[in-house]
Amino acid sequence: MSTNDKTILLMGGDSPEREVSLMSGEMVLSALERLGVETAVFDPGKEAFAKIADLNASRVFNILHGGAGENGEIQGALRMLNLPCTGSGVLASALAMDKHRTKMLWQAAGIPTPRWRIATTAAEAEPIAKELGMPLFVKPSCGGSSTCSSKVTSAAELATAIVSAATEGAPAMIEQFVGGREYTASILDDKPLPLIGIAAAGEFYDYHAKYIADNTNFTCPCGLPAEQEETLNEIATKAFALLGCRHWGRVDFIIDDNNNAMFLEVNTVPGMTSHSLVPQAAAVIGIDYDSLVGNILAAAA
Repeated sequence: MSTNDKTILLMGGDSPEREVSLMSGEMVLSALERLGVETAVFDPGKEAFAKIADLNASRVFNILHGGAGENGEIQGALRMLNLPCTGSGVLASALAMDKHRTKMLWQAAGIPTPRWRIATTAAEAEPIAKELGMPLFVKPSCGGSSTCSSKVTSAAELATAIVSAATEGAPAMIEQFVGGREYTASILDDKPLPLIGIAAAGEFYDYHAKYIADNTNFTCPCGLPAEQEETLNEIATKAFALLGCRHWGRVDFIIDDNNNAMFLEVNTVPGMTSHSLVPQAAAVIGIDYDSLVGNILAAAA
């Protein structure tokens, strides 16, 4: 590892979430500059990753969303280069990106999560629809930002959604649809921040609601009783730790109409845009954006 204090900011990439990563990266870069951190921007979507070693840096701030930047591949490559990186390590990143295996671990540990199946072909729609019932929610089993995600109400719709969501060799995940309000537990320094309640204008918290729309309603404090929020944050922290995740991230869940929480997934490189949730939760307890960025960078390992 270099003895200097230069930081590489990884942003962009070539996943379906490239544009979100660029938005996050621009904001993180501005914060690093205000903090006086010497920063070199590196976009593996435009440059051969091997060239990162030429930057002679001491650590990496990873804000790549999805794909190789969040599934453990880049984390492993950086480890081979002896470059400390923000966020979770190789195994945890891979597990968290794979929603199927995440839910298998959660189920074994007693963390409530909607019933699910995985599929790769339209022919699997009919039996899955009969087994799980309707409505169902379909999404890529190894993706994020709600890309290629949809709610379906018939086997025919499910068949189409499976083909759309089964991308890049990974199967689609089909979950029982859980009606209710969405929440997210942000994790910082392996501890939970205040929960955020999410009320999207559409049927669910999709890509548009996450990064574009101005009519998504975020509530923090979330409005739940203090004892219930504490319990949910404890479960979220356990769900995060079960995968081996570290330092910072986000755990998403829904509270259904019977007041039961159903945990959905972990994000190991959450968004850091103007619409993103971790900065909002941090701000509620007095951690401004620049301080949040500095905190995440300081934990690079």
